Amino acid sequence: MDASDWNARYDTTELVWTGEPNRFLPPEVEALAPGRALDVACGEGRNAVWLATRGWTVTGVDFSSVGLAKAARLADERGVSGQWIEADVTTWTSPTPFDLVLVFYLQLPAAARRAAVGAAVAALDVDGTFLLVAHDLANLAEGYGGPSDPEVLTTAEGVVDDLVAAELTLGVELVVERAGRIERPVVTAEGDRTAIDTLVRARRVA
Repeated sequence: MDASDWNARYDTTELVWTGEPNRFLPPEVEALAPGRALDVACGEGRNAVWLATRGWTVTGVDFSSVGLAKAARLADERGVSGQWIEADVTTWTSPTPFDLVLVFYLQLPAAARRAAVGAAVAALDVDGTFLLVAHDLANLAEGYGGPSDPEVLTTAEGVVDDLVAAELTLGVELVVERAGRIERPVVTAEGDRTAIDTLVRARRVA
């Protein structure tokens, strides 16, 4: 899907996604002191806005102008603010470093995903945290929902390889703190189901 497709999808009065943060975000960042946070492919901004309500200074980047407008509106409704930038996350470069960089459910083929991960790592300050959550490849056969195209699904091993490539390209050093599959409960009309996601958290040490 390109920007026009996402603009059409987000062109609704209500939020396409809930206004609450992704379930994996709060426990993964609860030990971090608030600082500057970047939400890569932020969509309607729910994760960035939640961070802003916790004292973070947030920037959201997405190629959907409609999604960004809804992010700004959500922030205003919650009494916080953010910087919302319309850009391609595979090529956008940040003029300032961030203490936390999120990449949540970015659905791209492997080469484009590697470019986006590299751009995300380039935006990370020393001692900053990189956090990625995505639909795992195993979800196709073993889980529920999510994209049906295996080209845009991830594995923890693939994301870690992306991080290694970013280290080599950028001359930085990362420590992977967590990498693996994680289950996500999904409530459906037919009963509870389980989706399988990839979660990778790393910290830049140099």
